[in-house]
Amino acid sequence: MSLSQAAESAPAAPTVLCVDDEPNILSSLRRLFRPHGYRVLVAESGPAGLAILEQESVDLVISDMRMPDMDGAMFLEQVRTRWPDTVRLLLTGYSDVQSILAAINRGEIHRYITKPWDDNDIVLIVRHALERRALEQLAARQNEELRQLNLTLEAKVEARTLEIGKANERLKANFTTTIKILASTIEMRDAQLAGSSRRVADLSRRIATRMGLDAKDTQEVFIAGLLHDIGKIGFPDDVLTVPFNTLSGDKLGLFRRHPVRAAELLMPLDDLKGVAEILASQAERFDGQGFPAGLTGFSIPLGARIVALAADFDNLQHGVMVHQKLRADQAKQLVYDSSGKRYDPVVVDAFRELMDGASPEAIHDVAKLTGELEPGMQLSRDLVTREGLMLLPADHVLDERMIAQLCEYESKCDYRLSIRVWPHKENK
Repeated sequence: MSLSQAAESAPAAPTVLCVDDEPNILSSLRRLFRPHGYRVLVAESGPAGLAILEQESVDLVISDMRMPDMDGAMFLEQVRTRWPDTVRLLLTGYSDVQSILAAINRGEIHRYITKPWDDNDIVLIVRHALERRALEQLAARQNEELRQLNLTLEAKVEARTLEIGKANERLKANFTTTIKILASTIEMRDAQLAGSSRRVADLSRRIATRMGLDAKDTQEVFIAGLLHDIGKIGFPDDVLTVPFNTLSGDKLGLFRRHPVRAAELLMPLDDLKGVAEILASQAERFDGQGFPAGLTGFSIPLGARIVALAADFDNLQHGVMVHQKLRADQAKQLVYDSSGKRYDPVVVDAFRELMDGASPEAIHDVAKLTGELEPGMQLSRDLVTREGLMLLPADHVLDERMIAQLCEYESKCDYRLSIRVWPHKENK
Protein backbone atom coordinates (compact mmCIF):
# COMPACT_ATOMS: atom_id res chain seq x y z
CA MET A 1 0.00 0.00 0.00
CA SER A 2 1.39 3.44 -0.92
CA LEU A 3 1.65 6.30 1.54
CA SER A 4 -1.20 8.12 -0.20
CA GLN A 5 -3.42 5.05 0.01
CA ALA A 6 -2.55 4.57 3.68
CA ALA A 7 -3.42 8.17 4.35
CA GLU A 8 -6.76 7.79 2.59
CA SER A 9 -7.63 4.62 4.55
CA ALA A 10 -6.64 6.05 7.94
CA PRO A 11 -9.52 7.38 10.07
CA ALA A 12 -9.92 11.17 10.10
CA ALA A 13 -8.62 12.99 13.19
CA PRO A 14 -11.44 14.06 15.58
CA THR A 15 -12.39 17.73 15.30
CA VAL A 16 -12.72 19.78 18.50
CA LEU A 17 -14.32 23.25 18.53
CA CYS A 18 -13.38 25.54 21.42
CA VAL A 19 -15.64 28.57 22.05
CA ASP A 20 -14.54 31.33 24.49
CA ASP A 21 -14.48 35.11 24.41
CA GLU A 22 -10.94 35.17 25.83
CA PRO A 23 -8.24 34.65 23.13
CA ASN A 24 -5.67 33.42 25.64
CA ILE A 25 -8.03 30.63 26.75
CA LEU A 26 -8.48 29.59 23.14
CA SER A 27 -4.72 29.61 22.53
CA SER A 28 -4.17 27.45 25.60
CA LEU A 29 -6.75 24.92 24.50
CA ARG A 30 -5.33 24.78 20.95
CA ARG A 31 -1.81 24.15 22.25
CA LEU A 32 -3.12 21.54 24.68
CA PHE A 33 -5.09 19.40 22.18
CA ARG A 34 -3.08 19.58 18.97
CA PRO A 35 -0.22 17.31 20.19
CA HIS A 36 -2.86 14.61 20.86
CA GLY A 37 -3.82 14.40 17.20
CA TYR A 38 -6.99 16.48 17.32
CA ARG A 39 -8.03 19.02 14.70
CA VAL A 40 -8.77 22.13 16.74
CA LEU A 41 -11.11 24.94 15.65
CA VAL A 42 -11.75 28.09 17.74
CA ALA A 43 -14.49 30.70 17.97
CA GLU A 44 -14.65 33.84 20.18
CA SER A 45 -18.44 33.84 20.58
CA GLY A 46 -21.51 31.65 20.45
CA PRO A 47 -22.70 32.98 17.06
CA ALA A 48 -19.22 32.52 15.61
CA GLY A 49 -19.22 28.92 16.90
CA LEU A 50 -22.57 28.25 15.26
CA ALA A 51 -21.27 29.62 11.97
CA ILE A 52 -18.32 27.21 12.11
CA LEU A 53 -20.63 24.29 12.89
CA GLU A 54 -22.66 25.15 9.80
CA GLN A 55 -19.53 24.73 7.66
CA GLU A 56 -17.55 22.04 9.46
CA SER A 57 -18.16 18.54 10.80
CA VAL A 58 -17.37 18.79 14.51
CA ASP A 59 -17.09 15.85 16.92
CA LEU A 60 -16.86 17.74 20.23
CA VAL A 61 -17.53 21.30 21.45
CA ILE A 62 -15.99 22.94 24.53
CA SER A 63 -17.79 26.15 25.42
CA ASP A 64 -17.19 28.74 28.11
CA MET A 65 -20.24 29.65 30.19
CA ARG A 66 -19.77 33.40 30.58
CA MET A 67 -19.78 35.04 27.14
CA PRO A 68 -21.44 38.22 25.86
CA ASP A 69 -24.42 38.10 23.43
CA MET A 70 -24.93 34.34 23.92
CA ASP A 71 -23.87 32.46 27.04
CA GLY A 72 -22.70 28.87 27.07
CA ALA A 73 -26.12 27.42 28.04
CA MET A 74 -27.83 29.14 25.09
CA PHE A 75 -25.04 28.17 22.69
CA LEU A 76 -25.01 24.50 23.74
CA GLU A 77 -28.80 24.38 23.55
CA GLN A 78 -28.51 25.44 19.88
CA VAL A 79 -25.83 22.80 19.31
CA ARG A 80 -27.99 20.08 20.90
CA THR A 81 -30.98 21.04 18.74
CA ARG A 82 -29.13 21.34 15.41
CA TRP A 83 -26.23 18.86 15.82
CA PRO A 84 -27.35 16.37 18.47
CA ASP A 85 -24.50 13.91 17.75
CA THR A 86 -21.84 16.49 18.69
CA VAL A 87 -20.49 15.95 22.22
CA ARG A 88 -20.96 19.05 24.42
CA LEU A 89 -18.62 20.13 27.28
CA LEU A 90 -18.92 23.28 29.46
CA LEU A 91 -16.14 25.42 30.97
CA THR A 92 -17.28 27.22 34.10
CA GLY A 93 -16.18 28.58 37.44
CA TYR A 94 -16.85 27.03 40.84
CA SER A 95 -19.54 29.58 41.68
CA ASP A 96 -21.68 29.07 38.55
CA VAL A 97 -23.97 26.38 39.98
CA GLN A 98 -27.12 27.85 38.43
CA SER A 99 -25.35 28.21 35.09
CA ILE A 100 -24.24 24.59 35.21
CA LEU A 101 -27.82 23.44 35.91
CA ALA A 102 -29.11 25.57 33.03
CA ALA A 103 -26.52 24.07 30.67
CA ILE A 104 -27.37 20.55 31.83
CA ASN A 105 -31.10 21.09 31.36
CA ARG A 106 -30.98 23.08 28.10
CA GLY A 107 -27.82 21.85 26.41
CA GLU A 108 -27.71 18.32 27.81
CA ILE A 109 -23.96 18.58 28.27
CA HIS A 110 -21.75 15.52 28.61
CA ARG A 111 -19.52 16.97 31.35
CA TYR A 112 -18.64 20.34 32.87
CA ILE A 113 -15.04 21.39 33.56
CA THR A 114 -14.18 23.94 36.24
CA LYS A 115 -11.66 26.70 35.81
CA PRO A 116 -8.79 26.62 36.24
CA TRP A 117 -8.54 23.15 34.76
CA ASP A 118 -5.91 20.48 35.10
CA ASP A 119 -4.39 19.73 31.66
CA ASN A 120 -4.26 15.97 32.19
CA ASP A 121 -7.83 15.90 33.46
CA ILE A 122 -9.28 17.87 30.56
CA VAL A 123 -7.36 15.76 28.00
CA LEU A 124 -8.71 12.57 29.59
CA ILE A 125 -12.25 13.96 29.69
CA VAL A 126 -12.11 14.86 25.98
CA ARG A 127 -10.56 11.50 25.04
CA HIS A 128 -13.15 9.52 26.98
CA ALA A 129 -15.99 11.62 25.57
CA LEU A 130 -14.80 11.05 22.00
CA GLU A 131 -14.30 7.33 22.63
CA ARG A 132 -17.81 7.10 24.02
CA ARG A 133 -19.15 8.97 20.99
CA ALA A 134 -17.28 6.59 18.66
CA LEU A 135 -18.73 3.57 20.49
CA GLU A 136 -22.24 5.02 20.33
CA GLN A 137 -21.88 5.67 16.61
CA LEU A 138 -20.51 2.17 16.07
CA ALA A 139 -23.42 0.70 18.03
CA ALA A 140 -25.87 2.80 16.01
CA ARG A 141 -24.32 1.60 12.73
CA GLN A 142 -24.35 -1.99 13.89
CA ASN A 143 -27.95 -1.69 15.02
CA GLU A 144 -28.92 -0.27 11.64
CA GLU A 145 -26.98 -3.00 9.85
CA LEU A 146 -28.70 -5.56 12.07
CA ARG A 147 -32.07 -3.99 11.33
CA GLN A 148 -31.38 -4.13 7.60
CA LEU A 149 -30.18 -7.71 7.95
CA ASN A 150 -33.35 -8.63 9.84
CA LEU A 151 -35.44 -7.00 7.13
CA THR A 152 -33.53 -8.97 4.51
CA LEU A 153 -33.90 -12.20 6.49
CA GLU A 154 -37.61 -11.56 7.02
CA ALA A 155 -38.04 -10.97 3.30
CA LYS A 156 -36.12 -14.17 2.53
CA VAL A 157 -38.15 -16.14 5.08
CA GLU A 158 -41.39 -14.73 3.67
CA ALA A 159 -40.30 -15.56 0.13
CA ARG A 160 -39.20 -19.04 1.20
CA THR A 161 -42.46 -19.60 3.07
CA LEU A 162 -44.40 -18.56 -0.03
CA GLU A 163 -42.23 -20.85 -2.16
CA ILE A 164 -42.79 -23.76 0.23
CA GLY A 165 -46.52 -23.05 0.24
CA LYS A 166 -46.63 -23.16 -3.55
CA ALA A 167 -44.55 -26.35 -3.56
CA ASN A 168 -46.95 -27.93 -1.07
CA GLU A 169 -49.90 -26.97 -3.25
CA ARG A 170 -48.16 -28.54 -6.24
CA LEU A 171 -47.46 -31.68 -4.21
CA LYS A 172 -51.11 -31.89 -3.14
CA ALA A 173 -52.26 -31.45 -6.73
CA ASN A 174 -49.76 -34.05 -7.98
CA PHE A 175 -50.81 -36.40 -5.18
CA THR A 176 -54.50 -36.17 -6.14
CA THR A 177 -53.62 -36.60 -9.82
CA THR A 178 -51.59 -39.71 -8.99
CA ILE A 179 -54.56 -41.13 -7.07
CA LYS A 180 -56.84 -40.46 -10.05
CA ILE A 181 -54.41 -42.15 -12.44
CA LEU A 182 -54.18 -45.17 -10.13
CA ALA A 183 -57.96 -45.33 -9.99
CA SER A 184 -58.10 -45.23 -13.80
CA THR A 185 -55.73 -48.18 -14.08
CA ILE A 186 -58.05 -50.24 -11.87
CA GLU A 187 -60.94 -49.53 -14.25
CA MET A 188 -59.03 -50.63 -17.38
CA ARG A 189 -59.74 -54.31 -16.56
CA ASP A 190 -63.49 -53.99 -16.92
CA ALA A 191 -65.53 -51.67 -19.16
CA GLN A 192 -68.31 -51.66 -16.52
CA LEU A 193 -65.96 -49.89 -14.11
CA ALA A 194 -65.03 -47.05 -16.50
CA GLY A 195 -65.54 -43.73 -14.73
CA SER A 196 -66.81 -45.43 -11.57
CA SER A 197 -64.05 -44.13 -9.29
CA ARG A 198 -64.68 -40.49 -10.17
CA ARG A 199 -68.46 -40.82 -9.92
CA VAL A 200 -68.25 -42.53 -6.53
CA ALA A 201 -65.63 -40.04 -5.29
CA ASP A 202 -67.70 -37.04 -6.40
CA LEU A 203 -70.92 -38.33 -4.82
CA SER A 204 -69.05 -39.25 -1.62
CA ARG A 205 -67.59 -35.76 -1.43
CA ARG A 206 -70.98 -34.13 -1.96
CA ILE A 207 -72.59 -36.26 0.75
CA ALA A 208 -69.73 -35.48 3.15
CA THR A 209 -70.09 -31.77 2.44
CA ARG A 210 -73.85 -31.96 2.94
CA MET A 211 -73.26 -33.64 6.32
CA GLY A 212 -70.87 -30.87 7.40
CA LEU A 213 -67.62 -32.84 7.55
CA ASP A 214 -64.51 -30.68 7.79
CA ALA A 215 -62.09 -30.23 4.87
CA LYS A 216 -59.68 -32.95 6.00
CA ASP A 217 -62.37 -35.61 6.50
CA THR A 218 -64.09 -34.64 3.26
CA GLN A 219 -60.81 -35.01 1.37
CA GLU A 220 -60.27 -38.46 2.89
CA VAL A 221 -63.77 -39.51 1.85
CA PHE A 222 -63.12 -38.22 -1.67
CA ILE A 223 -59.83 -40.15 -2.00
CA ALA A 224 -61.45 -43.28 -0.53
CA GLY A 225 -64.11 -42.97 -3.22
CA LEU A 226 -61.41 -42.80 -5.89
CA LEU A 227 -59.69 -45.90 -4.49
CA HIS A 228 -62.72 -47.91 -3.40
CA ASP A 229 -61.90 -50.68 -5.93
CA ILE A 230 -58.14 -50.78 -5.37
CA GLY A 231 -58.43 -54.01 -3.37
CA LYS A 232 -59.72 -55.75 -6.52
CA ILE A 233 -56.38 -55.39 -8.31
CA GLY A 234 -55.25 -58.85 -9.34
CA PHE A 235 -58.71 -60.39 -9.25
CA PRO A 236 -59.26 -62.96 -12.06
CA ASP A 237 -61.73 -61.97 -14.77
CA ASP A 238 -64.36 -64.46 -13.56
CA VAL A 239 -64.48 -62.53 -10.27
CA LEU A 240 -64.01 -59.00 -11.54
CA THR A 241 -66.37 -58.96 -14.51
CA VAL A 242 -69.48 -60.58 -13.06
CA PRO A 243 -72.04 -59.08 -10.65
CA PHE A 244 -70.76 -59.83 -7.17
CA ASN A 245 -74.16 -60.99 -5.87
CA THR A 246 -73.75 -64.02 -8.15
CA LEU A 247 -70.42 -65.11 -6.62
CA SER A 248 -70.12 -68.12 -4.34
CA GLY A 249 -67.54 -70.43 -2.81
CA ASP A 250 -63.89 -69.51 -3.23
CA LYS A 251 -64.72 -66.66 -5.61
CA LEU A 252 -66.98 -65.06 -3.03
CA GLY A 253 -64.31 -65.56 -0.38
CA LEU A 254 -61.75 -63.85 -2.59
CA PHE A 255 -64.15 -60.98 -3.33
CA ARG A 256 -64.87 -60.45 0.38
CA ARG A 257 -61.17 -59.85 0.96
CA HIS A 258 -61.01 -56.74 -1.22
CA PRO A 259 -61.61 -54.23 1.65
CA VAL A 260 -58.77 -55.77 3.69
CA ARG A 261 -56.51 -55.89 0.62
CA ALA A 262 -57.20 -52.19 -0.02
CA ALA A 263 -56.20 -51.27 3.54
CA GLU A 264 -53.06 -53.43 3.29
CA LEU A 265 -52.01 -51.75 0.02
CA LEU A 266 -52.24 -48.30 1.65
CA MET A 267 -50.65 -49.33 4.95
CA PRO A 268 -47.14 -47.98 4.09
CA LEU A 269 -48.56 -44.48 3.39
CA ASP A 270 -49.01 -42.54 6.63
CA ASP A 271 -50.87 -39.74 4.83
CA LEU A 272 -53.53 -42.25 3.72
CA LYS A 273 -54.07 -43.88 7.10
CA GLY A 274 -57.58 -42.42 7.39
CA VAL A 275 -58.39 -43.49 3.82
CA ALA A 276 -57.20 -47.03 4.59
CA GLU A 277 -59.55 -47.20 7.60
CA ILE A 278 -62.46 -46.14 5.39
CA LEU A 279 -61.66 -48.72 2.72
CA ALA A 280 -61.26 -51.50 5.29
CA SER A 281 -64.89 -50.99 6.40
CA GLN A 282 -66.54 -49.97 3.11
CA ALA A 283 -68.41 -53.31 2.78
CA GLU A 284 -69.84 -53.26 6.32
CA ARG A 285 -73.61 -52.82 6.70
CA PHE A 286 -75.44 -50.67 9.22
CA ASP A 287 -77.40 -53.74 10.39
CA GLY A 288 -74.22 -55.75 10.96
CA GLN A 289 -74.67 -58.12 7.99
CA GLY A 290 -71.63 -56.82 6.08
CA PHE A 291 -68.01 -57.90 5.96
CA PRO A 292 -65.18 -58.41 6.81
CA ALA A 293 -65.74 -57.68 10.55
CA GLY A 294 -69.53 -57.56 10.81
CA LEU A 295 -69.49 -54.08 12.36
CA THR A 296 -72.82 -52.47 13.17
CA GLY A 297 -74.23 -48.95 13.26
CA PHE A 298 -71.96 -46.14 14.35
CA SER A 299 -69.03 -48.47 15.04
CA ILE A 300 -68.49 -48.33 11.27
CA PRO A 301 -66.33 -45.29 10.36
CA LEU A 302 -68.50 -42.48 9.00
CA GLY A 303 -66.40 -42.21 5.82
CA ALA A 304 -66.99 -45.92 5.14
CA ARG A 305 -70.76 -45.47 5.59
CA ILE A 306 -70.69 -42.66 3.03
CA VAL A 307 -68.52 -44.46 0.45
CA ALA A 308 -70.60 -47.67 0.78
CA LEU A 309 -73.79 -45.84 -0.21
CA ALA A 310 -72.12 -43.89 -3.05
CA ALA A 311 -70.46 -47.04 -4.47
CA ASP A 312 -73.65 -49.11 -4.31
CA PHE A 313 -75.69 -46.35 -5.98
CA ASP A 314 -73.22 -46.31 -8.87
CA ASN A 315 -72.82 -50.10 -9.04
CA LEU A 316 -76.59 -50.65 -9.21
CA GLN A 317 -76.76 -48.53 -12.36
CA HIS A 318 -73.87 -50.28 -14.13
CA GLY A 319 -74.55 -53.97 -13.56
CA VAL A 320 -71.78 -54.44 -11.01
CA MET A 321 -73.99 -55.56 -8.10
CA VAL A 322 -76.75 -57.35 -10.03
CA HIS A 323 -77.19 -58.50 -13.65
CA GLN A 324 -79.88 -55.96 -14.35
CA LYS A 325 -78.76 -52.36 -14.73
CA LEU A 326 -81.12 -50.14 -12.78
CA ARG A 327 -82.23 -46.69 -13.83
CA ALA A 328 -81.06 -43.85 -11.59
CA ASP A 329 -84.51 -43.46 -10.02
CA GLN A 330 -84.70 -47.21 -9.33
CA ALA A 331 -81.24 -47.25 -7.74
CA LYS A 332 -82.12 -44.19 -5.70
CA GLN A 333 -85.34 -45.78 -4.38
CA LEU A 334 -83.48 -48.97 -3.47
CA VAL A 335 -81.06 -46.91 -1.40
CA TYR A 336 -83.96 -45.13 0.32
CA ASP A 337 -85.62 -48.48 1.12
CA SER A 338 -82.38 -49.78 2.65
CA SER A 339 -82.09 -46.95 5.20
CA GLY A 340 -81.35 -48.37 8.63
CA LYS A 341 -80.60 -51.77 7.14
CA ARG A 342 -77.78 -51.61 4.69
CA TYR A 343 -77.09 -47.86 5.09
CA ASP A 344 -76.82 -45.31 7.87
CA PRO A 345 -80.12 -43.35 7.98
CA VAL A 346 -78.26 -40.06 8.47
CA VAL A 347 -76.19 -40.70 5.35
CA VAL A 348 -79.33 -41.68 3.44
CA ASP A 349 -80.99 -38.41 4.52
CA ALA A 350 -78.03 -36.42 3.18
CA PHE A 351 -78.14 -38.43 -0.05
CA ARG A 352 -81.89 -37.80 -0.33
CA GLU A 353 -81.36 -34.05 0.07
CA LEU A 354 -78.86 -34.12 -2.77
CA MET A 355 -81.07 -36.21 -5.03
CA ASP A 356 -84.49 -34.68 -4.29
CA GLY A 357 -83.71 -31.35 -2.69
CA ALA A 358 -81.07 -28.78 -3.55
CA SER A 359 -79.40 -29.21 -6.90
CA PRO A 360 -75.73 -30.20 -7.05
CA GLU A 361 -73.22 -27.41 -6.68
CA ALA A 362 -73.21 -25.27 -9.81
CA ILE A 363 -69.94 -25.22 -11.68
CA HIS A 364 -69.74 -22.05 -13.75
CA ASP A 365 -67.43 -23.40 -16.41
CA VAL A 366 -67.80 -23.59 -20.18
CA ALA A 367 -67.56 -26.36 -22.76
CA LYS A 368 -64.89 -26.03 -25.45
CA LEU A 369 -64.04 -27.90 -28.63
CA THR A 370 -60.38 -28.73 -29.15
CA GLY A 371 -60.24 -26.17 -31.96
CA GLU A 372 -61.39 -23.47 -29.53
CA LEU A 373 -58.73 -24.13 -26.92
CA GLU A 374 -56.08 -21.50 -26.28
CA PRO A 375 -52.83 -21.62 -24.28
CA GLY A 376 -53.44 -20.56 -20.71
CA MET A 377 -56.93 -22.00 -20.43
CA GLN A 378 -57.43 -24.04 -17.24
CA LEU A 379 -59.46 -27.23 -17.05
CA SER A 380 -62.34 -27.02 -14.59
CA ARG A 381 -62.89 -30.80 -14.51
CA ASP A 382 -60.89 -33.94 -15.17
CA LEU A 383 -60.57 -34.60 -18.89
CA VAL A 384 -61.53 -38.22 -19.46
CA THR A 385 -61.95 -40.50 -22.46
CA ARG A 386 -65.26 -42.07 -23.46
CA GLU A 387 -64.06 -45.19 -21.67
CA GLY A 388 -63.56 -43.20 -18.45
CA LEU A 389 -59.74 -43.02 -18.45
CA MET A 390 -58.27 -39.72 -17.28
CA LEU A 391 -56.16 -37.79 -19.78
CA LEU A 392 -55.62 -34.61 -17.75
CA PRO A 393 -56.61 -33.60 -14.20
CA ALA A 394 -58.80 -30.67 -13.25
CA ASP A 395 -56.89 -27.34 -12.91
CA HIS A 396 -54.33 -28.33 -15.55
CA VAL A 397 -53.26 -25.25 -17.51
CA LEU A 398 -53.14 -25.95 -21.23
CA ASP A 399 -50.22 -24.99 -23.46
CA GLU A 400 -49.73 -25.21 -27.25
CA ARG A 401 -48.09 -28.64 -27.08
CA MET A 402 -50.90 -30.18 -25.02
CA ILE A 403 -53.60 -28.64 -27.22
CA ALA A 404 -51.91 -30.17 -30.29
CA GLN A 405 -51.80 -33.57 -28.56
CA LEU A 406 -55.52 -33.38 -27.72
CA CYS A 407 -56.36 -32.54 -31.35
CA GLU A 408 -54.26 -35.49 -32.50
CA TYR A 409 -55.94 -37.78 -29.94
CA GLU A 410 -59.40 -36.79 -31.19
CA SER A 411 -58.44 -37.45 -34.80
CA LYS A 412 -57.25 -40.95 -33.91
CA CYS A 413 -60.10 -41.99 -31.61
CA ASP A 414 -62.75 -40.49 -33.93
CA TYR A 415 -64.92 -38.86 -31.26
CA ARG A 416 -64.98 -35.50 -29.52
CA LEU A 417 -63.69 -35.07 -26.01
CA SER A 418 -65.83 -33.36 -23.38
CA ILE A 419 -63.60 -30.43 -22.39
CA ARG A 420 -64.65 -27.99 -19.66
CA VAL A 421 -62.57 -24.92 -18.80
CA TRP A 422 -62.88 -21.88 -16.57
CA PRO A 423 -64.06 -18.86 -18.57
CA HIS A 424 -61.81 -15.96 -19.57
CA LYS A 425 -58.66 -17.94 -18.83
CA GLU A 426 -59.17 -17.24 -15.12
CA ASN A 427 -57.75 -19.34 -12.37
CA LYS A 428 -60.62 -20.35 -10.20
